[in-house]
Amino acid sequence: MAAPRPSGGMDPRSGFCAATRTFHSLRPSAALPPDSLPATAAAYAFSILSSPLPDRPALVDAATSISVSYPSFLAAVRSLAGGLWSVLGLRPGDVVLVVSPSRIDVPVIDFALMSIGAVVSPANPASTAEEYTHMVALSRPVVALAAPEVAAKLPRNLRCVVIGSNEYKSLSSAGGVAPSPPVAVKQSDTAAVLYSSGTTGRVKAAAVSHRNLIAVISAHRNNRVIAEKEAAEAGEEPLPPTVTLFPLPLFHVFGFMMLLRSVAMGETAVLMDRFDFIAALRAIERYRVTLLPAAPPVLVAMIKSEEARRCDLSSLLFIGIGGAPLGREVAERFAAIFPNIELIQGYGLTETSGSVASTVGPDECKAYGSVGKLASHLEAKIVDPSTGEVLGPGQRGELWVRGPVVMKGK
Repeated sequence: MAAPRPSGGMDPRSGFCAATRTFHSLRPSAALPPDSLPATAAAYAFSILSSPLPDRPALVDAATSISVSYPSFLAAVRSLAGGLWSVLGLRPGDVVLVVSPSRIDVPVIDFALMSIGAVVSPANPASTAEEYTHMVALSRPVVALAAPEVAAKLPRNLRCVVIGSNEYKSLSSAGGVAPSPPVAVKQSDTAAVLYSSGTTGRVKAAAVSHRNLIAVISAHRNNRVIAEKEAAEAGEEPLPPTVTLFPLPLFHVFGFMMLLRSVAMGETAVLMDRFDFIAALRAIERYRVTLLPAAPPVLVAMIKSEEARRCDLSSLLFIGIGGAPLGREVAERFAAIFPNIELIQGYGLTETSGSVASTVGPDECKAYGSVGKLASHLEAKIVDPSTGEVLGPGQRGELWVRGPVVMKGK
């Protein structure tokens, strides 16, 4: 947990405190529920939805246009949760491997598991049998919920329920008759085991708590409240309801957290089974997408694409950049071609629940090459990896981060 901000001696521009050699977040602190209050990330997300529930779709399948309303989504989560509890016998702390492309079933599964205190462990459906064996050894799931095309690659000693099968459908049917009982889940309990990309070796597993996810949701909510207040004070028209296109895989921390954010904010998530650039452009046009989370190569493709100029992308207001650094030259070229789209740059890790820093607002977003300011409640140090010396502003070193979004550890 981040310590209180120092009362004096902190640089108002960088947040650096010379006395402690620590960078503090300059974002307004987002309100978090007391640590002692039992809560799951799913329950927290649902608790901050508007009442009555949003009258827009929660989920849309980009390829088929099948949509799920918020009342239907919450009902599906409750029914599946009941079946997971009564039929599969899942209990708090049980890990469940979820292996599927980004289909409408996946958000229902993720929220249902978290709501009963079970642990979501989303895995890449393109992984090999050997990679699944390694992931299973890391997270030790009691069962897998897998798409039909990938189920055969999972270890044979792991029980598997195929998504869409009669067995899977019976879970929701049973849950509709026998809902799951209330469970007291601590915020410090594990909500998800997310796998790193393996850029520094074999895939690793990060245990993310309900508290971690609640902190990320709370920060996003706080940023939106501030942005809406500033827009109202400036006499600007309110932004349209957010519609997010998900070319991102939901097993990756970027996609996982953006989905959690979308539901908690009462927004619409348009899911793509797999990324296809032309299909993404047409989905933006068809569903009037306002937010596109993407990696820098997508911007490069848009810059070069004649199809991007032909499609009606007028609804697209923001592109959230993550997964890799965005070069200044690429950002400037993109802004010259698409001047009405704001580039939100950010930096995060699987180990920080996907959130460390981001740009907020038009002025920060024009600082190309910057990933913005530390997120709410975070502290950071820059450390020389060779000597352990704590460095100051403008110096290069290893980034150390502390706060409520950092994964669980021993």
